[in-house]
Amino acid sequence: MNFIEQIIEDDIKEGKNGARVHTRFPPEPNGYLHIGHAKSICLNFGLAQKYGGKTNLRFDDTNPVKEDVEYVDSIKEDIRWLGFQWDAEFFASDYFEQLYLWAEQLILKGLAYVDDSTQEEISQQRGVPTKPGTESPFRERGIEENLDLFRRMRKGEFPDGSKVLRAKIDMSSPNMHMRDPIMYRILHAEHHRTGNQWCIYPMYDYAHGESDSIEGITHSICTLEFEIHRPLYDWFVEALEIHHPQQIEFARLNLSYTVMSKRKLLQLVQEKHVMGWDDPRMPTISGLRRRGYSPRAIRNFADTIGVAKRDNVIDVSLLEFHVREDLNKVAERTMAILNPVKLVIDNYPENTTEILHAVNNPENPDAGTREIPFAKELWIEQDDFMENPPKKFFRLSPNSEVRLKYAYIIRCTHVDKDTDGNITAIHCQYFPETKSGLPDSNRKVKATIHWLPVQHVQTAEIRLFDRLFLVPDPDNAEEGKTFLDFINPNSMKIVNGFIEPHISKENAATYYQFERIGYFCIDRDATPDKLVFNKTVSLKQ
Repeated sequence: MNFIEQIIEDDIKEGKNGARVHTRFPPEPNGYLHIGHAKSICLNFGLAQKYGGKTNLRFDDTNPVKEDVEYVDSIKEDIRWLGFQWDAEFFASDYFEQLYLWAEQLILKGLAYVDDSTQEEISQQRGVPTKPGTESPFRERGIEENLDLFRRMRKGEFPDGSKVLRAKIDMSSPNMHMRDPIMYRILHAEHHRTGNQWCIYPMYDYAHGESDSIEGITHSICTLEFEIHRPLYDWFVEALEIHHPQQIEFARLNLSYTVMSKRKLLQLVQEKHVMGWDDPRMPTISGLRRRGYSPRAIRNFADTIGVAKRDNVIDVSLLEFHVREDLNKVAERTMAILNPVKLVIDNYPENTTEILHAVNNPENPDAGTREIPFAKELWIEQDDFMENPPKKFFRLSPNSEVRLKYAYIIRCTHVDKDTDGNITAIHCQYFPETKSGLPDSNRKVKATIHWLPVQHVQTAEIRLFDRLFLVPDPDNAEEGKTFLDFINPNSMKIVNGFIEPHISKENAATYYQFERIGYFCIDRDATPDKLVFNKTVSLKQ
């Protein structure tokens, strides 16, 4: 049991909130969700499921300049893909009228005022945590004047930046967020839902707690950076005398070899360092989905790292471990050759094609089998042959024997080379009695290699992905440099390889294991005439 579950169970025992559990996931629709959001999604929905409660999806759409319907749609798709369904869908903009009326209440209570100071002046007034701030010259405006100005702000009588509404709290508080925070700013911008109905918009710290209250949220689960905001969260709901949810903070997910800032991810997209938000090298949920990560693997990863009270960095290899663990159980096996060299079986009958059978997934007996043509000329991986091998090289070399997977044992006899000394063909002989499944097939060799028949393959574009950044912490790797300085120039390599002939875009499995290579999936760029595969993760760490 983690500390959040302990809080919830104590609340249930005490009958708090009628022993209800109601959580919410409140993303701002200003970008695509990433793996850090996935942890929050799993936590909020998981807690509600465990305690028989509900989870709302609420879009924190209080900043029309940065928000877009595209992001709303992507967020919904990501949550569903992860395996969750919200009980109710809301937008902070649903509450704009109520939030405005509550702001008027605070003015009438003498707890809010209209300030004509500039943003720079307000920043100077707040000062530093170790010294009290200075009060705004507009702090003691009368209630009637504040109410009149605020209503005129709503009507659009003032330009952007000319006035704000501030809460009147404590300019000497050591918590800077309590030093008369801004509640509303003037912003003449079209909103993706309300259009031009509003020209003043609430700040996150003002709208957040009240939105939770309206929805009857019991436990407002936030990441650790909001801990310092909690006194302000509490102040607003207490000043308005409305339902008071409990804000609980947990450590956000920080993953090595990546960045999690939406601003930085947007920069990667806008400056075309990646192919888009769903680039398989991105830590976005859509990027992980396109790369071939499974939702179950991500949920298992979130369960494994658990809920902590202190920030830490999780090694990306742990996420990759869970991806391998899950894909091993569900991925359809196939053979692929990424770096081919021809192998000729000199004693195999001419013009003969033999049909061999291979299991689709040894972990799943119900996955069935597939047919693979076998013939005299095959493709094998260049790395599986060495003309002058070191001592512990157990794959194919002159006079050595290996097994061709699902087929026969072969012995290399000689090679053909071009005028530059490059190998053009490897020649061998096969032993018919060693066919897989026959009594003599148990003859021992030290290696098994995969292959594809030269005349019965199809070509495919295969994208090999590596980590997007060269260092574990690109945000803080070296003084004087930005995260962009550590982008891995070889994070994507494209090769044209061969795959088994039965695979097509129309009948494609969701996940594939290229035997002896790694896990792959078909990319959305694939067409009926051209298959495109993305490498998900290697077979071994």
